[in-house]
Amino acid sequence: MSSRDVILGRVRRALDGPIGAPTTYDTDITRTYRQEHGSRTTVQTVDLLAENLADYRALVHRCSAADLTDTVTRLLDEHGTRSVVAPPGLPKDWLSGTGATRVADGQDGTPAELDQVDSVVTGCAVAVAETGTIVLDGSPDQGRRRITLVPDHHVIVVRVPDQVVSSVPQALERLDPARPLTWISGPSATSDIELDRVEGVHGPRTLEVILVSGD
Repeated sequence: MSSRDVILGRVRRALDGPIGAPTTYDTDITRTYRQEHGSRTTVQTVDLLAENLADYRALVHRCSAADLTDTVTRLLDEHGTRSVVAPPGLPKDWLSGTGATRVADGQDGTPAELDQVDSVVTGCAVAVAETGTIVLDGSPDQGRRRITLVPDHHVIVVRVPDQVVSSVPQALERLDPARPLTWISGPSATSDIELDRVEGVHGPRTLEVILVSGD
């Protein structure tokens, strides 16, 4: 028995857990931790998401499904977007109102070429209200990770309430750990030792989130 096994055995005994090494982590490890903090209605959960997104300096917009195309068009126009990259599975009507040149998420494009694109529009896998975090998993409406990291302006569409959960544990239950997960909490930002905040260093400088309701 190794020193590691001895130490872990003492921890298990102190916690009244199984003494030996777990046969399987799915059955032998107690997972009774809290799934969310407090009790909220669906409306309160979505409101909390919007509040925390804004706290991270994301620009939050709300609209109905019928107004989604107009909302995306308005945001791109206000940003002065001349070119926009779109994942292959993005619904075509989302960009049908914009006059910006649509750039495909192709494997042959270079990072330098992608850096010339003004904006990117994607869907998402799930949004976490308690942390104001949006998760992308590389699905067809989200595309490859690099298209969401290089362009300076990212517009994310979140379907509410279907894609909104309260907590990170609830989000993990929906996600496939084998997929390329990107966790986004506000626009890209970093601070130096003097706490001077700089945005856009390792991702989009501007993050806009559309909370769209309805079918």
